[in-house]
Amino acid sequence: MQLFAIFLGLSLLVGLFGIHTRFGFWGNFFASMLLTPVVGLLLVIAASGKPVRHE
Repeated sequence: MQLFAIFLGLSLLVGLFGIHTRFGFWGNFFASMLLTPVVGLLLVIAASGKPVRHE
């Protein structure tokens, strides 16, 4: 149970890091839940090169 809580917390953290990327919070959160938080963080880093325009 503690391992799941750590996994969920890390996935939430990855989602927060990816708020201003192409996929947003939910996309990065679910990607890190489906894959792993490490892979989700790599996706955030790869997507952070292109700023998102909010109109």
